[in-house]
Amino acid sequence: MKITDVQAIYLRLPEIQQRTDSSQDALLVKVTTDAGLVGWGEVDGCPPVAKAVIDAGYSHTQVNGLRAILLGEDPLDTTRLWNKMYQSTLYFGRSGATIQAMAGVDIALWDIKGKALGQPIATLLGGVQRNTMRVYSSNMFQFTVEATVERAKRAIDTGHSAVKFGWEPFGRDAATDLRYVEAVRRAIGEDNDFMLDVGLAWDAKTTLQRARLFEPYRLFWIEEPLPPDDYSGYARVSRGCLQHIAAGEQECSVVGFERLIDEGGIDIVQIDLTRCGFTQAMRIAAYAQRRGRKVCNHNFTTDINTAASLHFLCAIENALVMEYCVEPSEISRHLAKRPVTIRDGVAHLPQEPGLGVEPNPEIIEKYLVRA
Repeated sequence: MKITDVQAIYLRLPEIQQRTDSSQDALLVKVTTDAGLVGWGEVDGCPPVAKAVIDAGYSHTQVNGLRAILLGEDPLDTTRLWNKMYQSTLYFGRSGATIQAMAGVDIALWDIKGKALGQPIATLLGGVQRNTMRVYSSNMFQFTVEATVERAKRAIDTGHSAVKFGWEPFGRDAATDLRYVEAVRRAIGEDNDFMLDVGLAWDAKTTLQRARLFEPYRLFWIEEPLPPDDYSGYARVSRGCLQHIAAGEQECSVVGFERLIDEGGIDIVQIDLTRCGFTQAMRIAAYAQRRGRKVCNHNFTTDINTAASLHFLCAIENALVMEYCVEPSEISRHLAKRPVTIRDGVAHLPQEPGLGVEPNPEIIEKYLVRA
């Protein structure tokens, strides 16, 4: 079996809000083979940039586009192809958009491998540790406390036992932050979990102050209070806060996660499959396991990411909980013809070969950005 094409498919809502919401567009990766098998992946990054990485032509042996690197290759050789992509993009890669683009391709290759071997991806990753994962409802903070409370109540009413809110307008001042935290805790009750995503808004000293202020509200974790490269700040925060500290969604390399764990001391390692890919995510999870850390996913995009995240979490011993974006974007919520089943706050691992989800051509056609 050989790869005959690698396509980067850019989807975008007609109107994009000016806020940190990655559910408004998507880059899908479609890998086609001469055996008739097709694999699907996704990249969570800047879609036009990642698309350029995939579509770029040959410059020299260490500067090449991913499509050109993969044509004619056996899609089952996932580890070898990851290494080949990495070596063939050394002069412009090693992190950032290039690794993110590789991640989307890697997911598609694993989808093909599962279909070719008649197995769900979780089985091929070393065996299924569990068939379900607890899901938390992942939300943007709304621009009023009242609208945020409405979202929180909806999460509990739809069977979730955990809810997360993040990003703007949170993080501007202590009084506003406290109003939001108090209101969400009151809305979801004492028996449900509350994750707080600060959205990189604070420095280390502010984080320590806010963490003490929020202790009565029993946060499940405090996520990404600091810029992603502030390893010394994360170390101070991790030592000084009673709450668990979660981070990692901006990282895409093994080395980056090792630094967050070893230098930053984070408690919960957040891996986005559409920025890391299966091949690399398994290495990161294994490192986290050796260092005594729990792992969860990051997912604020589409049904492809949801399925990939679920296979990954069901295949590793140190999985904690699964993020599921509930923003109303049709790209985010309705891409798959038959999405992962999530019922009463629990996601059920697909039993079909590969990812177990396929994009709906009508959604692709509706939101396709045509060059």
